[in-house]
Amino acid sequence: MNQTDMNQIQENSQVTLHFALRLANGETVDSTFDGRPATLTIGDGNLPEGFEKHLLGLSQGDHRTVRVAPEDAFGQPNPQNRQQFKRDQFSQGETLELGMVMSFADAGKNELPGVIAEIDGDWVTVDFNHPLAGKELDFEVEILNIEAATDGH
Repeated sequence: MNQTDMNQIQENSQVTLHFALRLANGETVDSTFDGRPATLTIGDGNLPEGFEKHLLGLSQGDHRTVRVAPEDAFGQPNPQNRQQFKRDQFSQGETLELGMVMSFADAGKNELPGVIAEIDGDWVTVDFNHPLAGKELDFEVEILNIEAATDGH
């Protein structure tokens, strides 16, 4: 029985897998199936917790697709993450288009992507929500390899 447990994904397992994220309409957002697989450690923050919980207990060779609710993926859009800027705060001559992704600096001078959501005269509304916020996603995984959890000591 213990041997089976060792071959199942658990907290801190290092997992090599292929994955695909698809919108509910089938559009692929990201995929490793046509390239190199991804390697990650469960619980290291590289994958949202809501995705990780679907990996726990899987074994090498497992291949499945699960539907992940927005709350377990990238959350629901937050209205406070939509901010208005005066048009003259953007570079002169810069063409702004709806849906355009721009880079902004947050309070800590970190780069923060924002999407031009609305242009109304002298005002531009920028949406800083994750582009996948509020979306149900299909998460397809194929487990290629599992290495036992290490305690890092």
